[in-house]
Amino acid sequence: MVEVHGVSKNGVLVAPHAAAAEAGAEVLRAGGSAVEAMVAAAATIAVVYPHMNGIGGDGFWIIAEPGRPPVAIEGCGPAGAKATIAAYNEAGHDQVPSRGPLAALTVPGTVGGWKLALELAEPLGSGMPLRDLLAQAAAAAKDGITVSRSQAALTAEKLDELKPQPGFADVFLVDGKAPDEDARLTQPKLADTLDHLGRAGLGDFYRGDVGATLARDLDRMGSPVTEVDIRGFEARRSRPLSVKIKGATLFNTPPPTQGLAALLILAIFDRLGVERGEGFDHVHGIVEATKRAFLIRNAVVTDPRLEAPDVAPFLSEASIRREVAAIDMKRAAPWPDPSEPGDTIWMGAIDRNGVAVSFIQSVFWEFGSGAVSPGTGVLLQNRGSSFSLRPGALNALRPGRRPFHTLNPALARFDDGRVLSYGSMGGDGQPQFQAQLFTRMVQFGVDMAEAVALPRWLLGKTWGSDSSSLKVEHHFDTSVVEQLSRAGHFIEVVPAAGSDNFGHAGAVRWRPGGDIEGVHDPRADGGAGRG
Repeated sequence: MVEVHGVSKNGVLVAPHAAAAEAGAEVLRAGGSAVEAMVAAAATIAVVYPHMNGIGGDGFWIIAEPGRPPVAIEGCGPAGAKATIAAYNEAGHDQVPSRGPLAALTVPGTVGGWKLALELAEPLGSGMPLRDLLAQAAAAAKDGITVSRSQAALTAEKLDELKPQPGFADVFLVDGKAPDEDARLTQPKLADTLDHLGRAGLGDFYRGDVGATLARDLDRMGSPVTEVDIRGFEARRSRPLSVKIKGATLFNTPPPTQGLAALLILAIFDRLGVERGEGFDHVHGIVEATKRAFLIRNAVVTDPRLEAPDVAPFLSEASIRREVAAIDMKRAAPWPDPSEPGDTIWMGAIDRNGVAVSFIQSVFWEFGSGAVSPGTGVLLQNRGSSFSLRPGALNALRPGRRPFHTLNPALARFDDGRVLSYGSMGGDGQPQFQAQLFTRMVQFGVDMAEAVALPRWLLGKTWGSDSSSLKVEHHFDTSVVEQLSRAGHFIEVVPAAGSDNFGHAGAVRWRPGGDIEGVHDPRADGGAGRG
């Protein structure tokens, strides 16, 4: 596998696509901040990796300025005013559709997150004009993108369900067929939208011409999101969840994301006392910690503004110790778990001043709802398909409720002054891949590039599979697989063609003295751009 690695004192940004990494690096080289660089990268990757994310989706941030508490930003939109259980039932649905206009039932929040991040970080930035931050993205949409391997494969795989959706074929197909790898696709309407936002400001996405056009398109295609919903959206600043482990404090995003689960996995594993990486205890310990964390997540994580339980007590030392005591380090606990796949990108950046960003942006499933606004070129997410149409469910559909999010960017501050921004795409795999990456790099001393490239495992579903088995990559250590199987884990070995199921991970690390090192996953088309 090829290392995707960057080292610099002037800042590093890592992304799962080289064009996004370069867009961010260009901002860092011009003296821009990590936040400004991340907006440039986020806009670019929305264009060049459209199957994984887009400006019609949601995004979450953690921003850590030296000497200050980290800040979380929730760029996630609520369900529209017409998104009621009764309306879906009357339309003949007992669950929210996964594709089409009725799947596009939440306000896109990521652009609002960009806006708030730039506002909060304005004192730290270079004052680069917004049009410059969005310029590479707009140019890529206008001039055309090269279709990646994963985009070509997923378009072909999901063609039957995506092709009928409003606007999809016009933008993402060639003569009604899935494009080949390395084909060129242009997105002229999206280019116009990005160019307009660069001149009019990001608020225009909600309260200007772009927002009005988007609202009209959504109404015509039958989405339950209204113009009032779009005009009223604002991203929110919040306090990250945190937990202490040996030598570091870990941060992640609060509900409605699964950041709680990501922190619990690492906190539980930290207290299991595992001494060696890559062996049975390492894998088994993280898998069993994942089961405990997911049981808690599934019981309590919902929109915290709507009668949600306080999750902070689950991160107390006493609560974590109870979860540790429930784990048998010799045998696997039973595990039937319902989960959904997800399509997402994670990116990280640290600038020359030590400002660190962990960022994640998603349309949920590959290509989200599949519905494209013809006037703006915006592909709409299907994040709201995670709502339940059962009135008493934890995440029951109701107007104004934000859906449960698998998205959760991670960040760690170490007692010795180091800072680590890290994360991965992968739905339910996100917190598991974070734990594998973190424990390899931090607890077992593996080089960053090797830690990202080593074979990974996943408890739960992957694309096209309903099993909740423990899946391992094809080149996983066979002796460890045998031990796991003997301990009661149901193992599936995934062939090389399924490598995308194991996430696109990455990390950026800052050391006292200013050395910044970044690495991104060789499983992706990524890069580590240096300032």
